[in-house]
Amino acid sequence: MKRYNISWMLALLITALSSCSDYLDINTNPNSATQADALLVLPQAIVGSASISNQFNNYGAHLGGYMANAGGFSGFGNLFNYQLIPGDYNALWVNTYDNLNDYKYVLDQTQGNDELAYANAAAKIMTALNYQKLVDAFGDVPYTEALKNNANLTPKYDDAATIYQDLVVKLDSAITIIDGAEFPKSLNSSSDPMFGGDMTNWKKLANTLKLKMLIRVSGVAALNSFVTASFAAMDKQLGFLTDDAIVNPGYVKDKPNPRWNSWGYQTTGALANTSRTVTEFAFGFYKGQKLTDNGRGSVIYKNFTTNTPVNQLGNEVDAPTIITNYSTWYTGNFSSSSSIGNALGILKGPSQGQVLLLLAEAELLQAEAKLKGFLAGDFATNFDAGVAASFRYLYKDVTNVVSADKNVATDVAKYKADNDESYLVNIKLATTPAQRLEAIITQKYIAVNMINSEEGYNEFRRTGFPVTAPAGDGYHNIASLLSTSTRADKLPSRILYPSSEQSYNAANYRAINQFTDLIFWDPN
Repeated sequence: MKRYNISWMLALLITALSSCSDYLDINTNPNSATQADALLVLPQAIVGSASISNQFNNYGAHLGGYMANAGGFSGFGNLFNYQLIPGDYNALWVNTYDNLNDYKYVLDQTQGNDELAYANAAAKIMTALNYQKLVDAFGDVPYTEALKNNANLTPKYDDAATIYQDLVVKLDSAITIIDGAEFPKSLNSSSDPMFGGDMTNWKKLANTLKLKMLIRVSGVAALNSFVTASFAAMDKQLGFLTDDAIVNPGYVKDKPNPRWNSWGYQTTGALANTSRTVTEFAFGFYKGQKLTDNGRGSVIYKNFTTNTPVNQLGNEVDAPTIITNYSTWYTGNFSSSSSIGNALGILKGPSQGQVLLLLAEAELLQAEAKLKGFLAGDFATNFDAGVAASFRYLYKDVTNVVSADKNVATDVAKYKADNDESYLVNIKLATTPAQRLEAIITQKYIAVNMINSEEGYNEFRRTGFPVTAPAGDGYHNIASLLSTSTRADKLPSRILYPSSEQSYNAANYRAINQFTDLIFWDPN
């Protein structure tokens, strides 16, 4: 009798627990997306990519010559001498792969489902964007064996050049999926916080990412045939981005834009960061040491006309302090924690959108493709359009509308006039392909300043532009004053594989040298 009662009670308990799990799901990890709607996961993943984009910008700003130490702070350590350690950029790796897992979930849930074809294509495009960022930072990374969770906890590292080629194929596939969908469920502003469901813009983003990757490997001899064939197969009629690709899920003061959160103000009104300021190298492109650019400089830098604090990375003797209550990159008004005005430039306000890819970059990529004969047309036209697009983005307010107080055409014309003898601004003055490429890359370096700074660092490593003088002053030397780099440019060639891989994927982890081990497209 006793045995019967125990058996009955156990059966009842199992039934109750099963019912409880079905009803309240209290025994299921709420962070697990095993039963989530793909159209709910996709927008969260896109917003996650926006946050990660900010992290890549920060890494590029430090290593690419945009950001220096402000006065009154010490402890910068290996940032000054570039003696990097595996833990320095662990978050880039971990967060990007976590984001990729979200896209993998969307892809798995939508594969072969015509109704969800648009979500599938968007996830493919964002997967390519993320992997491109990983490869450009780390080189060979887990790819074919990645994102398998418990099925493979120690994925091998795939060849970076091979990954690039496969990403191009994935981008083509995404465009084909969009074009071939017969009865797809439309995306909207809720499921697509970047384009609001405009699938033509998604296709243009895919084409622009493809263009970026092909241009980046265009100097790699082993990939010449691949590049040529890929350009030949590219949909020229589709074209490329015609506006900035910006994510905005509805950022507000209490849930601000990632860049504002890093370099603007905290929700309490306190400055987000007081230990960084602009480099002399970057500032020199605006203030006359290299070029004169009052239009963009005045909306980017606080006190541009009088006394913006600038420094060379590694200089702790003459390092200026930031302006009281202001980030160097915020030109609005601060009165109190509850009274922080919106502005133009890089830090517009907490509700500004987060840029994933600038129209300026897209135009300058086309300029290089035309310069090298990969695309037909006049490279100078795209060059000028890229410069104008950079002005236009910086003149946009937090609502992504160009301020009524600004005239892009007028200020671009003044920029050209103020630099009337410089081929870096007036590209038709360039007399050689090298000078024309220098102009294109220099303007790209300027355009992505503190927006997608990693792209400036990538292009510097690929091309050697903008020009740096390692023995020169801070306005002409891109590197830290205390650099120990063995490279001619005195910069690192890359960052190290993260400590998380050292701990959890030791069999595949690689110990590398940050000065001599190159990303595959880096010729130096």
